Amino acid sequence: MAEEVHLTKSDRIKVWWRSTFIQGSWNYERMQNGGWAYTLIPALKRLYHTKEDRSAALKRHLEFFNTHPYLASPIIGVTMALEEERANGAPIDDKAIQGVKVGMMGPLAGVGDPVFWFTVKPIIGALAASLAMAGNIMGPILYFVLWNAIRMAFLWYTQEFGYKAGSKITEDLSGGLLQEVTKGATILGMFILGSLVNRWVSVKFTP
Repeated sequence: MAEEVHLTKSDRIKVWWRSTFIQGSWNYERMQNGGWAYTLIPALKRLYHTKEDRSAALKRHLEFFNTHPYLASPIIGVTMALEEERANGAPIDDKAIQGVKVGMMGPLAGVGDPVFWFTVKPIIGALAASLAMAGNIMGPILYFVLWNAIRMAFLWYTQEFGYKAGSKITEDLSGGLLQEVTKGATILGMFILGSLVNRWVSVKFTP
């Protein structure tokens, strides 16, 4: 019996780093497919050893793919888990892998915008802008450091979560988890931005 092959932490770190470039070859035909395939190359090299197997694996990941660039990470994790199972003999075909990707990318795309573009980024921007308006050079530095720390940490931990959960993660996504996350992020964003209004807005009553 052939020895089972598993992705190492080093492999997953390489995938994590490459995932930051998932939009690097965005196109109108298959959108993020080039960046997606590029991201998975370290994992596919570990799992498959012949040129034919690697080519086939890369080809199946050049299908259409499009979601929020940061919310692609849990899908990447799940995909790595499925590819690992397949490489070890599990009866997982191309359609099953593509089906999981398609089933996850739609719901997750709807979460990314309200959480990142409408909540996290405006909050960090507001804090940094308030410092900058006071003449503090730490404003833009704080924005750069905080945003990238949050972004990179999110990419890593959600990728790891997806990898460890495997296809079971789809059971959570089918419930109300995503709606609760979106609602909570929106409420938090409005609360924090509202607390900064008194710093930016001055009201003068004229007789």
